[in-house]
Amino acid sequence: MMDALLNPYYLQIITFMLINAMLGISIYLTLSTGQLSLGNAGFMSVGAYTSALLTLKAGWPVYLAIPTGGLAACLAAGVIGIPTTRLQGLYLAIATLGFGEVVRVIFLNLKITNGALGLSGIPSLGSMISAKLSQSGLADGLGSLTVQQLGSITVIILLAALLAFLLFFAIRLNSSRVGRAFAAIKGDEHAAEVSGVNTARYKLLAFFLGAFVAGIAGGLAAHVTFYIGPKDFSYHRAVEILLFAVLGGSDVVWGPVLGSVILTLLPELLRSVAEFREMIYGAILVMMMVFRPQGLLSEELFASIREKWLKRSKADAVAREEAVDDARA
Repeated sequence: MMDALLNPYYLQIITFMLINAMLGISIYLTLSTGQLSLGNAGFMSVGAYTSALLTLKAGWPVYLAIPTGGLAACLAAGVIGIPTTRLQGLYLAIATLGFGEVVRVIFLNLKITNGALGLSGIPSLGSMISAKLSQSGLADGLGSLTVQQLGSITVIILLAALLAFLLFFAIRLNSSRVGRAFAAIKGDEHAAEVSGVNTARYKLLAFFLGAFVAGIAGGLAAHVTFYIGPKDFSYHRAVEILLFAVLGGSDVVWGPVLGSVILTLLPELLRSVAEFREMIYGAILVMMMVFRPQGLLSEELFASIREKWLKRSKADAVAREEAVDDARA
């Protein structure tokens, strides 16, 4: 049973799920100001290539290369974000989609990125951790776990911890002054600007935050999959990241995370009907747009659950008080 659960295939799916959840948070941060951006795949590619090149060509340690990839994505966000701050809706989506394609074509034609062949032999987080565990006396594994399984599990724990931190950050951000400014801009940008909110600055901040998280996710993806190529960050990747928020919902941070989990698992679950997979995939999304356009999770749903929980708590408290009164009588 344990061997089946710790199958490398399942462990890899969990790893991809966690990285996709981070990408879901990156698109959520941008959407929290009402900006429809399709540039997250481009930011992810900047983070992935920067981290991979720093480790392969310059010999940087992975733990320094990945954050540097996130910072490089922020720099790229400044290039596209500053001139497009005033754009809205489809205009911003088209501009950021074009940015992503420009970045992909640049990587496709650079010699240092190995063009269409991509970069291979990228230092793997799992292999590095396994090597460290072997050096520390766990070369034969621990219990029924092999050292390779221990390395993969450690990577998953590290990714889960980083995802938990990002979730905590996003939730705390919502209750901060910056988060309230984001919500005001998303609700009515003109009204927010009239009220004294510096909309351009806050929209740019959201853009930077989303790009940084996407860059970090890209760096992690590069060091989990050993290989990256321009095709990994194409138009389809940009749309996939947006679909995390469309399916799960963009009102709350849990929405894109849930969407990323579903859309990572769905292709694996539909392998037996691979020829119909795209049709099923599209049909589910069309049904979502028709019956629940706000996504699976929304603020109203959480408010409804909270209200029901409060009512039940009050009813239980009243019942307990009545029981105490009856006992005293």
